[in-house]
Amino acid sequence: MVRPGECRSKFLSGRRSRMIFRCLPLFSIFMERFTISLDDPLAQEFDQMIARNGYGSRSEAVRDLIRQALEAQQAPRYASPYSVAVVSYVYNHHEKALAERLMSAQHEHHDLVTSTMHAHLDHDHCLEAVFLQGRTSAVQRFAQQSIAQSGVRHGAINLIAAETEGGRHRHGDAPGQLHSHLRPKR
Repeated sequence: MVRPGECRSKFLSGRRSRMIFRCLPLFSIFMERFTISLDDPLAQEFDQMIARNGYGSRSEAVRDLIRQALEAQQAPRYASPYSVAVVSYVYNHHEKALAERLMSAQHEHHDLVTSTMHAHLDHDHCLEAVFLQGRTSAVQRFAQQSIAQSGVRHGAINLIAAETEGGRHRHGDAPGQLHSHLRPKR
């Protein structure tokens, strides 16, 4: 029996574990429980950030970070149907065929990828910048899938709203391929 001002909790295990809290007045708060793995240096930095920002627990900090990420994705920042972008990330080229997966994805999306730049940071780590253009939804999806690859770190997307410039055309009298240009929206 729960008395006024008291709460009781019950842990339900299964595919998705969750903690149920029952308090008076009668209501339930369902919380999903999940586990994440962090390497020691990242965990230490995270704990330092938690202390600096005054969070009471790691859970509070993670909930805030998730809310911020969800808000950023929901914001219709780029109402334009077209965009240009640079997605950049760092990865360890020794990690389980990661370089091969990233390159294969770029070839599969050759209609979006206009160029890549690859720099060797040290004996293990590479910095890569992938330049994209096309429909905003496709550009965002490809960029997000790239930085979500297991082993990719420090991923960032710089997305710029664009518009088509003129119609489809050729340059000069050459029988080159018809094409159009994208330029940044003003």
